[in-house]
Amino acid sequence: MPHLRFETLVPATTDECFRASLSVDAHTASMAASGERAVAGVTRGVMDLGDTVTWQARHFGLPIRMTSAITALDRPHRFVDEQVSGPFAHWYHEHVFTPVDAGTRMVDTIDFRAPLGPLGAVVDRLVLTRYMTRLIRERNSWLVAAAGTP
Repeated sequence: MPHLRFETLVPATTDECFRASLSVDAHTASMAASGERAVAGVTRGVMDLGDTVTWQARHFGLPIRMTSAITALDRPHRFVDEQVSGPFAHWYHEHVFTPVDAGTRMVDTIDFRAPLGPLGAVVDRLVLTRYMTRLIRERNSWLVAAAGTP
């Protein structure tokens, strides 16, 4: 199973980063390239513990729907979102926020697994790990840019 970890320095307070990372509106804006939008559950505003959202997007030219839930939350330091239903056999994304002199160190840890057993493992290695790395880096770059905007 792929295990990804990203550290991003964001020029904003931990509370600001935490809220932006839980914001459905910020997520939609940061994923505009894939046309990602919330279609069920919490569709606007900031999510909270137990909330779900169903995302609809286009990845690899295919329409994708994924419902995730906020399964752990320790404001403003950490939260976890996990797939409830969707394209992955497993999806776990932990977000951790630590104050530093320049703002906030945001750490994303993601574990995922494609369906289809051994074939899915090959897809994970050859395609999805690189694709997910690019998506998370794009999202985090968007958050950094948005934090610097008054």
